[in-house]
Amino acid sequence: MDEWISYPGDSAVGMDVFPVKEPVGAVVVCPGGGYGFVSPREGRPVAKAWNRAGFCAFVLTYSCEGAPLEKRPLHQLSWAVSQVKKMSGQYGFSPDKVITCGFSAGGHLAGNLGVVWNRPEWFLEGTDLELHRPAAQVLCYPVITAGEFAHRGSFDNLAGTDRAHQQDYSLENLVTEQTPPTFLWHTIADESVPVENTLLFSRKLLENHVIQEVHLFPFGCHGLSLATEEVTQVEKNRYADPHLAHWFTLAAEWAKEVLEHKNN
Repeated sequence: MDEWISYPGDSAVGMDVFPVKEPVGAVVVCPGGGYGFVSPREGRPVAKAWNRAGFCAFVLTYSCEGAPLEKRPLHQLSWAVSQVKKMSGQYGFSPDKVITCGFSAGGHLAGNLGVVWNRPEWFLEGTDLELHRPAAQVLCYPVITAGEFAHRGSFDNLAGTDRAHQQDYSLENLVTEQTPPTFLWHTIADESVPVENTLLFSRKLLENHVIQEVHLFPFGCHGLSLATEEVTQVEKNRYADPHLAHWFTLAAEWAKEVLEHKNN
C-alpha cells in the first residue's frame, strides 16, 4: 500500500509516498491537468521512474475545484516540499536534496514555487521560506506565460478570466537570480501549450544567470508524460516514443549532477 499524507484541513489534498532504499534525494511530482484535474498518467508512473533513478518520490494531489484557485495550489506545494524535508530522516535522504518535477499546469505550479519561494507576500503568514525552497526543478512542457502563447484554460482556472490578473501568474516575469536550477523539455509540435512557454522561461533564466538545461524535441503532442508504453493514450494520439522518452534519463542525470555540485 502506498502511504498517503493529508494536507491539513483538506483530506482530498495530499501526497502519495513512493520510498526507495538509500535514496540519492527526493522529488515532489506535480501532475498536470490544466488546473482542472490531476492527471494520473503524470503521477504514479513518473514517481516509479524517479524511484528507479534512486529518488524517493512524492506525488502531490492539489486542489482543482472551486476556480479560480488563486494561490491555493501554491500553498499546498509549499506545504508538500516543507513536509518532505521534515520527513527526510525517516526516508533516508538529505533535506537539501529535494527537487520538484511538474508537467503542463503542474509545471506551472512547480515553477511558481521556484520563482517566488523567497517572497513572503505569496504565502501564508509564518511560512518558513527556506524550508519550502526546492534544490532544483524539472519542468515538463510547462504552462508558463499568460501572454500571447498562454494555455488560457489553465489561467482561467487559476486566476479567473481577467487577463490583467492572469499576468500576476505569468512566470517568465517573476524569474530572479534566486530561482533554482531548472531542467526544461518541450516538443516543438505541441499545439496545446506552445513551445514558446519554455523558450520565454529559458530566456529569463539565462538573463538571471540561473543554471538550466533545455531539450526541445521536434515531434510529439502535448501531455506525453514519460512517452513510454505504460502511459500511451491512443484516443489522444499519445504514443510511446523511444527517442522522446530519453528526456527522463537526461533529467535524472541532470538532477543528480546539480545536487552533487550543490553539496560540494
